Amino acid sequence: MMPFVHLHVHSDHSPMRGVAPLEELCRLAKRHGAPALALTDTNGLYGAIRFIEQAKQQGLKPILGAELTTDDHRAVLLAKTSDGYANLCRLLSERHCDPSFDFVKTVARYRDGLIILTDDDAALQAWAHESRQDLYVELTPGPAMQPALSFSRRLGLPPVATNRVYFSRADDFATHRLLRAIALNTTLSRLPEEACCAPAQWLRPPALMEARFPHVPDALENTVCIAEACHGDWRFGETIFPAFRQLRAEEAFTWLKEKTYEGALSRYGSLSDEVRERIEKELTIIRQKGFAHYFLVVEEIVRRAPRTCGRGSVAASIVSYCLKITHVDPIKHHLFFERFLNPGRKDPPDIDIDFPWDERDEVLDGVFKQYGARQAAMVANHNTLGFRAAIRETAKVYGMPAEDIGRMSSRVMRQKDLLGFSAPPTNAQWLSRLSQTLKLKAPWPEILGQALRAHNHFRHLSMHCGGVVIVPEEIRRYVPVEFTAKGLPVIQWEKDQTEDAGLVKIDILGNRSLAVIRDALIAIARHTGRNIDYEMWDPVNDPATQESIRRGDTIGCFYIESPATRLLLRKLWNGMPPRRRAVADVFEYLVMVSSLVRPATNPFVEEFIRRAQEGSCPVWHDKLKGILDETHGIMTYQEDVSKVAMALADFSIDDADQLRKVLSKKHKAKQLQDYRIQFFQGAAENGVPRETIEAMWKMIMSFAGYSFCKPHSASYAQVSFKSAYLRTHYPAEFIAAVISNQGGFYSTCAYVSEARRMGLAILLPDVNESDWAYRGEGERLRMGLMQVKTIPEALGKQIVKERTEHGPYRSFQDLLQRVAMEPAQARALVRAGCCDSIAGELTRPALLWRLYAGKEAGLSPLPVPDEYTAAQKRAHEIESFGFLASRHPLTLYRKPIERLRPVPASQMHRYVGRRITMVGWLVTEKAAETTHGQAMEFITLEDVTALYDATLFPDVYRRCCHLLAPNRPYVVRGVVEESFGVVTLAVLDLRMLESAKEEEHRPVADPETWYGEACEARPDQPPSSFLPR
Repeated sequence: MMPFVHLHVHSDHSPMRGVAPLEELCRLAKRHGAPALALTDTNGLYGAIRFIEQAKQQGLKPILGAELTTDDHRAVLLAKTSDGYANLCRLLSERHCDPSFDFVKTVARYRDGLIILTDDDAALQAWAHESRQDLYVELTPGPAMQPALSFSRRLGLPPVATNRVYFSRADDFATHRLLRAIALNTTLSRLPEEACCAPAQWLRPPALMEARFPHVPDALENTVCIAEACHGDWRFGETIFPAFRQLRAEEAFTWLKEKTYEGALSRYGSLSDEVRERIEKELTIIRQKGFAHYFLVVEEIVRRAPRTCGRGSVAASIVSYCLKITHVDPIKHHLFFERFLNPGRKDPPDIDIDFPWDERDEVLDGVFKQYGARQAAMVANHNTLGFRAAIRETAKVYGMPAEDIGRMSSRVMRQKDLLGFSAPPTNAQWLSRLSQTLKLKAPWPEILGQALRAHNHFRHLSMHCGGVVIVPEEIRRYVPVEFTAKGLPVIQWEKDQTEDAGLVKIDILGNRSLAVIRDALIAIARHTGRNIDYEMWDPVNDPATQESIRRGDTIGCFYIESPATRLLLRKLWNGMPPRRRAVADVFEYLVMVSSLVRPATNPFVEEFIRRAQEGSCPVWHDKLKGILDETHGIMTYQEDVSKVAMALADFSIDDADQLRKVLSKKHKAKQLQDYRIQFFQGAAENGVPRETIEAMWKMIMSFAGYSFCKPHSASYAQVSFKSAYLRTHYPAEFIAAVISNQGGFYSTCAYVSEARRMGLAILLPDVNESDWAYRGEGERLRMGLMQVKTIPEALGKQIVKERTEHGPYRSFQDLLQRVAMEPAQARALVRAGCCDSIAGELTRPALLWRLYAGKEAGLSPLPVPDEYTAAQKRAHEIESFGFLASRHPLTLYRKPIERLRPVPASQMHRYVGRRITMVGWLVTEKAAETTHGQAMEFITLEDVTALYDATLFPDVYRRCCHLLAPNRPYVVRGVVEESFGVVTLAVLDLRMLESAKEEEHRPVADPETWYGEACEARPDQPPSSFLPR
C-alpha cells in the first residue's frame, strides 16, 4: 500500500461546516498508519493549539494550515516554516479585517514559508508567474479532478491528492448538511447542493485513497513529500510578555523595584524584615521569569480607575499589593505566592482586575489607544450550539412550525434531567427513554437525534468577557485576528489555547458590585457629609458588620448573597459555641465560605462546619501535618491540591501546579487519569493507606470545573465585607445602589421586598422627586424613573436634568411643555403614578383625557372616564414596573391565605420535624443533581415576614418542576428540617396559590400584622393542610 497523508482536513473548528472532533481525527489517522496529519480549517487556526496536543498524543506530526476562501477563490495554505506560520496568521487576519481583501495579491505578498495547494487556475497562474516554488495543484476525487490534472500537466506544476475532508466517517454527512442548513437559515429540502461538500469527503484510509488515484501515483507520493517538508515540531508555550514603554529588561526591573518599595511604604509605613524578605523573594523570581514588564503594564492599567479589585492568584503577591494592583495583604492572610508564580511554572499566570462595570469599557478603550490593534487584541469565546438552540435550529431546518418548536423544546428541556439514569447514558439510550416518556411522534425522534449530533458544534466567535492580550510586537504574527461587531480586534483562540500558546492574558473585567459600592459611597457623602476613602477603608473589624455576616443577612452583598452562601454562613455561626465565636476570625471564615460554595463540595461542607464549630482538625496522615490546619482538614482552596499532592505523593511543585490547572480545564480526562496514577502510586510508596488515598483523591476531584485559590477568595471577601458594612450601616443608600446597577443575584422585586423587611419605606417613582436611578436616604427608598418600563434612559435623565436646572414641574401641562416626549411615554408616566404629585385635583384618567383631547380636534369631545379602581391601579403598577411595589404581592391573596392558615416563614423554627403548610412568592431557584445524577432543585421563597429555603428532592421535583416560575405565588407543603440550627423545608408537594378577588373595602394597612393574624398558626395548633396526611 502506498503511503498517504491527508493534507486538506476540516475539523469541527470550521464553523458550521466541519463535523469531526480533533481527537477523533487524530485517532483515526493513527489507526490508518499515517505519519502526519494536517489541519486546514476554513479561514482560521481556531483549533491549532488543541490539534498539536492531540496529534502529539497519537504520535502524529501536526501540520498547521488553513483553507483560505473568498466568494471567488480558495487555496489550502500549509506552514512549511515558523516564518510561514507567522505569514499564515497575517494572511488570515487580513482576510477577516480588510474589507478590500485581494486574494491573489495578498497570498503573493505573504507566501514565503507557505506551501500552497489549490485547483484555482487563475490564482495558480498568477503565483507561478512570480515563483513556482511550493505550488501544487490539488486533485480531489470527483468531476473537477480531470480538469485540474490537465491544468497541472499544462502548467508543469506537481499534483497532490486530497479528499477535502469535512468529517471522519461517511455517516456524518447528514450532520454536515444539518450544520450547513442552520448556517444558511434554510430548510433541508431547500438547501442548495453546492452549499455542502460531497458525501465521500470523509477521512478515508490510504487504501481507499490509492484506489481513487491509480493513474496519478505521484499525487499520492507528493502528500508524503509535503508532510516531510512541513514544520512539525511546534513549541508553543514560551511566554510572550507585553513590553512596557520599550524599556530593556533590566530597566523595567529597576523601575518595578523602585515602584514596589515606594508602594510598600504607603501600605506598611515602616518595613519589617518579614516584608522586606517577601518583597526580595518575589522580585528575584519575577526577574528570573522576566515578568517585570508584565507587572508594570498591569499597574499602569489599574491606575486608570480609582476603585478596582485585583483577584485570582496574583493577590498572593506582595509586589502586586504594593503596586495597588491587589488590596489584600498577603502576609497578614498567609497567602501562598507559589500558587501565582514559582521557578518551575511553565505557563504564564494571568492577572484579573475588576473595574466598576460602567467604567470597564473606558479602561479598555485606553488600552487600545495606547497599544493599538497592532499589539493588543481581545481573547475569544468559541460559541457553540447549546442543547436548546440545537433543538430549535434543527426543528427549523426540518420545517416545523415555530409554535410546535417552542412547545417541544420546553418539554424536552423540562424532562431531559428527569429520566432517572443511574449512569450517564449514551445518546441512543437518552433519546429512546425521552421518546417513550414524551410519547414522541415522527418526525420528532429524528429531529432530536440530529439535534444531539449538532449539539456543542462551534458556531461563531465572540469576545471573552475581559481577556486582553498585549504583545511586544505585531500580534498578527502569533495568532490570526478578527474584528468584533464593536470594532475591537479579537484573536481566534479562547482562553485555554491562548494560555497554552504562551500569550499572557490580562483580564479587564466589569464588576457591578464595585459600582454599587462607589454609588453608595457617593450617596452617603451627599446625605451625611461622611467621605469614606475606598482605598484606605477596611471594615473587617466592625462588630455590627461581622454580626450581619454571621446571621447571613447579606442579600445584595457581593458574592455572599446567594441562598447557598447565606445558608452556609448561618449554619457555620448559629451552632458555634461562645468560646469559639470569641476567637474565630469572621473574615478568614468568609474567605473559606467563598471557596466552599461550588458544585462538587457538598459531601465535605457539613464536615467542615462541624469541625469549624469544634475548632478541631483531624489529620488524615502524618505527612499532612500542618498542611490543612487552617481549613480544619478539608481541602478548600486550589493551592490545597498542590500542597497535598506534594506532601502525600511527592509531586514536584511543577507537577502539583499542573494537576491543579488540569482540574479546571474542559479537555482533561487523559491528563487527569495520568495524574491519578501518579498520585496513587506516589502516596502508596509513602505508606499511605488505600482508603486515605481514595478520600484525598475524592476531595481533589471536588475542584473539577471551577474552584478558587485563597488569594482570589480573600480579594472577593474584602469586597463582600465592604458591601456588608454598607448594608448594615447605610441600608437605604446601599439597596438603592444595588437595584440601580442591576445584575444582582435576585430580581428587583426581591430587593424591594428585602428593603421593606429592613424597615425602609418604599416610595414610588415621581417626576418631581425621583432621579433616573433609585435613591436611598435615611429610612426611605425612592424608586427611580428607570423602573418605568417604557421610559428610555435619555428621556428619564432629561426629566431630571430639566427639573434640576429650572425647578420642579408645576403641573402635567408644564411637564409636557418643558420636556419633549411621545404621547405613549407621557401615558406610561401617568399610568405608573409618576405624575400624581403634579396632577392637582385631576385623576389619572383625566390627565390622559387632557393628553389626547388636543389631538382629537374637529371630533366630538371625549368623555372623561372615571377614576381607576384600586385593582386597576395595582394592575397598572405591575404593568409599569414588572412587579407590585406599593405592597407585598402576597397581600393580594388575602382570602385564600386566610383559608389555608399557613405557617409564617418567621415561625418555621417552631415546627422542626413536623409537616406544615406555607405560602410563598418564588424568589429564586437553583437546579442541582444528587450523587446518583438525579435532578432536584433548591428554591427560595418569601412571605410577608421573611425569606425561607426549600428543597425539592428528585421524586417531588419530577412531579412539580413544571409548575415553577419566578415571581409567582405558591402553596408549599413539607417537613421542616433543621441542620446546625438552621431550618429549611423539605417539600412534599407544591401548587400555585389560587387568586381570589380582594374586597375593595378591606385595605391592608399593616401587611405584616395582617399576615400574622391571617396565619393564626401556633405550635399547639397545626395549620391547615391542603393535602391528606
